[in-house]
Amino acid sequence: MQIKNRIKNILKTNQLAYNIFTCFFDFVFAIMKIFIKVQDNIILINSFGGKKYDDSPRVIFEYMKTQEKYKKYKIYWAFEHPENFEIEGAEKVKSDTLQYFIIALKAKYWITNSAIERGLKFKNKKTIYINTWHGSPIKKIGLAANSGQKVLFKGSECDIMYAQSEYEIEVSTKSGTLPKEKYILVGLPRNDELFSVQKSEIDEIRKKLDVPNNKKIILYAPTFRDWTRDSNGCIIAPPIDINKWKSKLSDKYMIFFRAHYEINNILGIKSDDFIRNMTDYPNLNELMKISDILISDYSSIMFDYSILKRPIFSFCYDYEEFLEKRGMYIDITKELPNGICKTEDELLEQIVNCDFKKQKEKTEKFQEKYVQNDGNARKYIDKIIL
Repeated sequence: MQIKNRIKNILKTNQLAYNIFTCFFDFVFAIMKIFIKVQDNIILINSFGGKKYDDSPRVIFEYMKTQEKYKKYKIYWAFEHPENFEIEGAEKVKSDTLQYFIIALKAKYWITNSAIERGLKFKNKKTIYINTWHGSPIKKIGLAANSGQKVLFKGSECDIMYAQSEYEIEVSTKSGTLPKEKYILVGLPRNDELFSVQKSEIDEIRKKLDVPNNKKIILYAPTFRDWTRDSNGCIIAPPIDINKWKSKLSDKYMIFFRAHYEINNILGIKSDDFIRNMTDYPNLNELMKISDILISDYSSIMFDYSILKRPIFSFCYDYEEFLEKRGMYIDITKELPNGICKTEDELLEQIVNCDFKKQKEKTEKFQEKYVQNDGNARKYIDKIIL
């Protein structure tokens, strides 16, 4: 696995190596397409490049399972480690294998929140490429990033891209990701359930995760930094003093730490009775539902969490560096419900003095501007496929 990660890292950072890699596989796929034809009843799904069974692709799939009209379709879920997942209603396939690429060439529909082609470009003309993406952008993406993308990746253009606000469509279009007509403003399927969270559901999740009745939950979900990599991929080491956090917060709160899926190594975070590393927990929505406060930085999770109308704080300890190296589409010092905190002391003070009623009003204003949907995005798949 370490060797595979190192190869991926080389391909992500070395344009020449990537060009040689893609030229070879362009030829291979051109030959394969002669013999493999698209089949109308095959659907291929993945989430976060095969790392998880989660997010909008999971919501769409679980909706499809409840509908008789989808029984005639053969559905495949692709994973880097299929042995780690149990799924009813679909056949598992291992990513980056010959079987995976054959199924991708056969499938009439691709459903993903990231990419299907694994950095290559081989989609058949008859295949419908459906992408929900994984959040509204705050940090600049692709070629729009200040530092520029280290490697210019290939990849087929999506036929349909989900979006949850006019802001998202405008930003993504300007970034050159897709033309405007490819976007559908219906929301993100993964967020549908956040519009109607019941107390009984929260109680059930808290019980399952063994959360003490007298503790509120703070979800800390930072994004990745492109420039913080080791030989296996991205790392993160938030500059926090856990003992200081404990002394200020442990009487009322627990911290659930959730790293971005791009992060391979987390430094300085060890689970105990105050902080838990929930990075591998399979359902992010459950963590959001039971969390009373969100801490993030430059992550799109803040848009999603705003649906719950709860406090949102942004811990941007490297704000100037991030602004210079990556860049942002909005001025987060003004647009986020509470601006940004550059130090942990400032962050802890905001949490300790949190007025939940006032915070609800701040978050509502943010949500009204950046999340414009009603919680029925998952059903839009009917219009696409049926």
